[in-house]
Amino acid sequence: MTSYNAAVWLVDRNVEQGRGQAVAIRSAGADVTYHDVLRSAWRVQNALADLGVGPGERVVLVANDGPDMVAWIVGCLRSGVIPVPVSTMLTGGDVGAIIDDSSASLLVVSQEYGGLVGTAGHTAAGVRHAVVLEESTVPDTEFTAGGGDGPVTLWSALADSSEAPVADTTADASAFWLYSSGTTGLPKGVIHRHSSMEATFDTYARGVLGAGSDDRFLSVAKLFFAYGLGNSLTFPFGAGATVILEPSRPVPALYCALVRDEAPTLFFASPGFVAAILDTDTPVGAFSSVRATVTAGETLPADLQRRFSDRFGHPVLDGIGSTEALHIFLSNTVTDQRPGSTGVCVPGYELKLLGDDGSDIVDADTPGYLHVRGPSTASGYWNRPEATSAAFSADGWVRTGDVYTRAGSGHWTFLGRNNDMIKAGGIWVSPAEVEAVLVEHPDVLEAAVVGARNEAGLEEVAAFLVARSGRSIDPDAIERHCRERMAAFKRPRRLVVVDAFPKTATGKVQRFALRERLGSG
Repeated sequence: MTSYNAAVWLVDRNVEQGRGQAVAIRSAGADVTYHDVLRSAWRVQNALADLGVGPGERVVLVANDGPDMVAWIVGCLRSGVIPVPVSTMLTGGDVGAIIDDSSASLLVVSQEYGGLVGTAGHTAAGVRHAVVLEESTVPDTEFTAGGGDGPVTLWSALADSSEAPVADTTADASAFWLYSSGTTGLPKGVIHRHSSMEATFDTYARGVLGAGSDDRFLSVAKLFFAYGLGNSLTFPFGAGATVILEPSRPVPALYCALVRDEAPTLFFASPGFVAAILDTDTPVGAFSSVRATVTAGETLPADLQRRFSDRFGHPVLDGIGSTEALHIFLSNTVTDQRPGSTGVCVPGYELKLLGDDGSDIVDADTPGYLHVRGPSTASGYWNRPEATSAAFSADGWVRTGDVYTRAGSGHWTFLGRNNDMIKAGGIWVSPAEVEAVLVEHPDVLEAAVVGARNEAGLEEVAAFLVARSGRSIDPDAIERHCRERMAAFKRPRRLVVVDAFPKTATGKVQRFALRERLGSG
């Protein structure tokens, strides 16, 4: 079988094609070239060899976005070691559970998360080593690994940057794992192949965005997300372009300043972050460099899409992807944006809708369960045979868990997750449809709709609302607004005003937590 390694495609290829001195990364006001990235990847490879971590072993990364995080991902790939980037918002116990589940032998953390080392090490006895990235001091903690005292090593001490060889991997070999965000229970390890990154570049970055070497990428989603990994590594490096990496947690003021100062051409965010930016006094000119904003994670209400596009003067492309598919497979395009729609199938993928009985739905505007097949879908879940067989079919189709309709024009509309749909008065109600109406009200920043049981035990529509800055929400005004715009059975029967929504690490609203709040109220 022909050798193929994702890291070679990401980095070596750019150096070999004469882009070694081109800027690959802008971070903290400094430039990092493609040649710099390659040398840092060699450092990682030599460190892995020194620590006795070999091909096929897993390395859990709890690190901020920056050159070191990129170096560890690329270096692991280049050595045939499997990087497992996880959320920096997890607790030590959460990280330890993932280390234990993945049987990782090495934990790599940014200095900021050094305190996780002891907790995670005690939780997962199989991990043999820990590395702290920044040049500082070893965290003051006892690290127990494999039943004994495992060493904590400073990244600065692993200084060998001599050239390291590329592992003999193939396109279908396991390359990296991403743990699904999981709203309940332990997240599942999603296994991706070496070929998957290039596949997402060819289909979405090149096919939809027309990404080129002159582009500058800025993503709110971090590298440990499937969405962020594509935005901040696969796409810019695939194009031989520049990515702007910010280690801090995202807040609108910070990212608006980054857009103004670093002049990205492509900006990636979530619908909630788009709403938050609209709630600031960011001047229109701050986004003058951006040729398109991409949103994913949850559906983008039509009103938010129109307002953001009108205010900043460029297209807003809402789409849907998943950890299992690695990136966006259904999207609006630069030449065709339909507010309230998720757009059309990204070339290279196939989509279908299935009914409750598993039969194909071919009629337009008929709800069904969305399935996707394409070149970047995962091999399955690590050590979860039942979950793998439920989500992944033998002929390559992946069940997304989303309910959609397809119009005769080929445009797709999101209705909700299959367990989020509401049956009010015996009629199915789409949370996304109700939310889209609610956010059109001038006092509403965000809306989340869930099903609730009334005193008679019947399901009804309940809405949680976050007010725009400087405004308050009048329930009577919201009721009048809804009466004018939707059928009676869709109107919220309960309104709850909150300061913010509980969300997953990927920015998705935790609707189960909202339902629990109603139940406890």
